[in-house]
Amino acid sequence: MSRKYLKKADLTPASGASDVRETVQSMLDDIEARGDAAAMEYAAKLDRYDGPVKLTRADIDAAIAKVPEKLKRDIQFAHDNVRRFAEAQKETLKEFEIEVVPGLIAGQKSIPVRGAGCYIPGGRYSHIASAIMTVTTAKVAGCGSIVACSPPRPDVGIAPAIIYAADLCGADTILAMGGVQGVAAMAFGLFGLPKADILVGPGNQFVAEAKRILFGRVGIDMFAGPTDSLILADGTADPEVVAADLVGQAEHGYNSPVWLVTDDEALARKVMEIVPQMIADLPEVNSKNAQAAWRDYAEVIVCGDREEMAATADDYAPEHLTVQAADLDWWLGRLQCYGSLFLGEETTVAFGDKASGPNHVLPTSKAANYTGGLSVHKYMKIVTWQRATREGARPVAEATARISRLEGMEAHARTADIRLRKYFPDETFDLTPGE
Repeated sequence: MSRKYLKKADLTPASGASDVRETVQSMLDDIEARGDAAAMEYAAKLDRYDGPVKLTRADIDAAIAKVPEKLKRDIQFAHDNVRRFAEAQKETLKEFEIEVVPGLIAGQKSIPVRGAGCYIPGGRYSHIASAIMTVTTAKVAGCGSIVACSPPRPDVGIAPAIIYAADLCGADTILAMGGVQGVAAMAFGLFGLPKADILVGPGNQFVAEAKRILFGRVGIDMFAGPTDSLILADGTADPEVVAADLVGQAEHGYNSPVWLVTDDEALARKVMEIVPQMIADLPEVNSKNAQAAWRDYAEVIVCGDREEMAATADDYAPEHLTVQAADLDWWLGRLQCYGSLFLGEETTVAFGDKASGPNHVLPTSKAANYTGGLSVHKYMKIVTWQRATREGARPVAEATARISRLEGMEAHARTADIRLRKYFPDETFDLTPGE
């Protein structure tokens, strides 16, 4: 495979990440040991907020009253789309039972986790959409307790629109607390809350590391790094639209990679010409983020044909994968490694980020090689069950006894022996492993 790099990244998200594990581990240990008081101390220091942590109904209603009706309608529209998509996802999980051998019946059940902790970023940007994505799917899954946690702004609290979205989508409790202390509050069941069985939602490196450390004690949606996006574009693509989509994702942060893969060098060079102009036209904070991301992390790659383009995309396994090329069905059938796929100019990553329905909490840093994004399925436990008649247990017990003895697990074997003796006292069984 020959790839021509018109722009090669100087850095990767891994090279830009600092080691925060020791700091996060220390905070988690302290909060677990000292509980609410420790969480409040970190909140005062890091969130610089001393208002109510556990929002009352009156607090929520007061915040909702500040949200413009037009914005409420947009949030309702997005929530409805995400809810309907999540409901369709849930329908794909079927409970069943099967007679494996005569008299032995086994089955599958789908059980929602009891408690979900949804982290909603609220620092540089107010991630209203993250409230919609995480809380709605937990609600559709049927989780018994849903806690939404978002960092408050100093002397202000959580953005009212986030509160409105979390409440609309079904959060049972809203916590005004950010960072490691917010994650810990949900995981450890602070402030009188049930402990979360799963932690979901995007966040900064400290939030991501807290989830990583807690994984095993609780479930998590995925290990998340900086957001990344790749666009596949051929000669039919509009370079201005391609450039806009690259810039739209680069504004996430200084270390958010964006990649363009094409078989048309003229298109690539035109996009490279347009992108800096679009970045310069952004508001200052957005412009600085996008400029750094484009300068240090972006890549532009020219391939020989569409098969080579698809193979390149699979190698990068991007969080977001956009196709602006002819024959969209071919790409849908061919592409294998991505968090979410956006086919054609008529859709874009921002649609998925905000309002179209599929979830925007997605695998980053090549995790799309082995997992998909947040869905109703992440909140569900797929469990199995079995029961048998005595005749149905007979052949299974015989095989179990022999296999167990071959493995050297005598106590396992004897659990089968005792049943065979009890159920069939007049029969003799060969329960030694075969040669």
